[in-house]
Amino acid sequence: MPDGAMPVLDVKGLKTVFRTRGGEVHAVNSVSFDLKPGELLGVVGESGSGKSVTMMSLIGLLPSPPADVREGQVLFGGEDLLKCSPEHLREVRGADIGFIFQDPMTSLNPVFTVGYQIMEPLRKHMGLDKAGAKKRARELLDLVGISDAERRLNDYPHQFSGGMRQRVMIAIALACDPKVLIADEPTTALDVTIQAQILELVRDIRQKLGMAIVWITHDLGVIAGIADRVIVMYGGQIVEQAPARELFHNPRHPYTRALLRTIPSVRGERAEKLNVIEGQPPILTAAPAACAFRRRCPHAFERCERENPLRHPIGPGHDAACFWDPETGGARA
Repeated sequence: MPDGAMPVLDVKGLKTVFRTRGGEVHAVNSVSFDLKPGELLGVVGESGSGKSVTMMSLIGLLPSPPADVREGQVLFGGEDLLKCSPEHLREVRGADIGFIFQDPMTSLNPVFTVGYQIMEPLRKHMGLDKAGAKKRARELLDLVGISDAERRLNDYPHQFSGGMRQRVMIAIALACDPKVLIADEPTTALDVTIQAQILELVRDIRQKLGMAIVWITHDLGVIAGIADRVIVMYGGQIVEQAPARELFHNPRHPYTRALLRTIPSVRGERAEKLNVIEGQPPILTAAPAACAFRRRCPHAFERCERENPLRHPIGPGHDAACFWDPETGGARA
């Protein structure tokens, strides 16, 4: 990934609200980030922090109503995806931006063969005939490590294991050689052995194809092994972003530090109680007017109750949204 390269995806001030019977839920609040060509960007945070909703907002995957993407820009290939028609967005999703969903069993259609489901985007977006689409589908199954591809194209999703189904989902996402691949916790439902195989597969595919990847997860151990850069989300906001190595060695936001302390350690002679982050995530019934993490933060100030901190630069590519200065232990100037 060359330094100074123009972003392939540039998100500015994204806001998404869900309208419910109980009122509005402000799920994504002024999120801004970019993705450079060939980069693997990790997106981490607890469940409910806004990771998946943010990424689904970018390409129109949220049902409206109840979802309402109210503000922001999503610049891709010189155009704002938030201003595109639903028809054009479907073209972008199929051809230029691939999406791997969390649960392959509910994402794959059980009444169609996997061959049909891989060939469908190839025929629609690339204009291939049946023979050409089938040849490309075989190549994709080979690429994702499914043996005997010719025969397995005729199998149905229930005839594959969980890991194999996830490989099929990756094949579908890669079918039209997208510029960006968004992976929404693609290894969460898999055991650790299969998870390791999928991660190795993604590394190989990224090296071969050179595409940019957004990897959504709550597992910091996964991110440590594959990401170039990491953004940490909490309460529908980005609270810290940094190069992966920098984030793990010099976390600056109290929430990032708390997340890192929850990673189990295999060192030591006896088992110790796992660390947890005390308290509950915020209820997002209004746009944040104060720090969303203040109720759970051991370093909160009175200022945190009345102001929502903006991200401020710490070093090259590293910023955090916090009033606390870990170097002095006091308030940031």
